[in-house]
This record gives sequence, structure tokens and C-alpha cells, in this order.
Amino acid sequence: MPSVKDLRERLKSLKNTQQITKAMKQVAAAKIRRAETARKQARPYADTLSEMLRDLIAGSSSVDHPFMKPGKEGAPAGLVLMTADKGLAGAFNSNLIRAAELYRREHADTLFYAVGTKARNAVRRMGQSDRPNWALSAQAKTDTAREVAQQVTDDFVAGSIGSITLVSAKLVSMMAQRAETRKLVPVEPAELSGEDQKEPGLKAAVEFAPSAEFVLSCLLPKYLEFTLFSAMLETDAAFFAAQLLAMNNATDNAGKLIDELTIVMNNARQAAITKELLEIVAGAEALS
Repeated sequence: MPSVKDLRERLKSLKNTQQITKAMKQVAAAKIRRAETARKQARPYADTLSEMLRDLIAGSSSVDHPFMKPGKEGAPAGLVLMTADKGLAGAFNSNLIRAAELYRREHADTLFYAVGTKARNAVRRMGQSDRPNWALSAQAKTDTAREVAQQVTDDFVAGSIGSITLVSAKLVSMMAQRAETRKLVPVEPAELSGEDQKEPGLKAAVEFAPSAEFVLSCLLPKYLEFTLFSAMLETDAAFFAAQLLAMNNATDNAGKLIDELTIVMNNARQAAITKELLEIVAGAEALS
């Protein structure tokens, strides 16, 4: 049985750990509010862009853009794996990496583009240490999204990859986050249907200058760029939600362990006192 001194040191260590997890819980709660606000502010633009692209594709006779054409035959698939930069969020990063591994099993010649430190480390473990990578927690996410979009676009147009797929997190609720796999390029009209798609009905006539095809060709690169930017905001919010839940559970578990160890330490201390009293009584009887 551990001594009272050992139990006291374990209790001190647990209390320090509980203070750390409680502080991280409060930080995650503050950050998730900002991340959720940024995600909601970007949603109207994403919905409008998707609706405009649907209308343009429906009203265009032909669009001469690489995103609307199949990729090079026989080229490997391109996969953008997006995770957090840090851990301590339960199985958040593991679920995203597992989804990427499942996609790789179906497409053995997959080439990765890592967004997030955990994604970069996972891609290196898969044997692709020379692949491009970016940090998720960059100050200007728009610049990062633009760089990622430019890199995958150049590789797709050059024929280095035959498609562009994204694996990122989706925030279902504060208690649930899931990995989502979406094919971004080649663009299919069905993939542009938003969650809040309006009911079909009469729409106002819109004229595009110089032509709908020209406007669509300009919007498709922006669609890819903003899709990646929205995914970064979504992954950020989902990560902080997962971290908040994990730190809350860790704080509660530390509290339970502290209560249990306190009882064990009190029992051990009482046993030590009882033993000393018995020794004193036995020594007194021996002297008498």
C-alpha cells in the first residue's frame, strides 16, 4: 500500500493537472465563440456563391474551364487533409486521419496536401514527407486558403493529380463532430447544393457581362478558394468544441480521482496513527 507521503504527492499532482485542464477548458470556451462567429459570418457568402454557380451552370451552354472537365486519366487523386495544429481534443484529429487513410485505401496512388500540424505529421508517417503543408492556426486564413487553392489548382491543371478531394471536420453540435470527405474538383452541379437551398420558384432574370460563361470561369477558382477557407473555419470551431468537451471530461475525472485518493490517504493516515498507538501501548505494557 502506498505511504501517506506518496498519496499526498499524487494528490498534489492531480490538483495541478485539474487546474491546467480547467484553464484549457475556459480558453477553449472563449475561442469557440469567436470561431463560431467567424463561421456564421462566412456562411451567407458561401450560400450566395453556391447559388450563383448553380444558376450559371444551368444557364451556360458550355464552359471552357479545367474544373468542369475530368482530370487527366491515370493521374493520382489529390487529397487535402485538414486537421488541427494541436491535440488534447480527444479523437478529433484521429478521426480525420482515419478518414484520409480510408480514402487512400480506395485510391492507392493518393497525393496529400496537409493543412494543420497533425495532418503534416500523419502524411509524413504515410511516407510522403515531401508533400506541401500549411498551418491551420495562421493569422490570415484567407492567405492560407488562397495558397492551398493555388497549389492544388496548378497540380490539377498540369495533370499531376486527377481530382481534388477534401477531408475536414464538420461541427454537428457542441457535443458531436465528424470527419467529412468531399470531392471538390471536377465540379459537379449536384455538389453545389447548399444546406439552406431555397425552394424552387420564380427567379429574377440576371444578365451577365460579357457572358455567363466568362463570369463562371472567374467564379470557379473563387469557389475552390472559399470552400477551403470555410472548411478551415469549420475545422477550427469543431476542434475547440472537441477540446472543450475533452477538457471538461478530464477536469471531472481528475475531481473523481482526487476524492478517491483523499479517502485512501485518510485511511492510510488513520492506519498509521492506529499502528503507532498500538506500538506505544505495547511498549508501555512491556515496561510495566
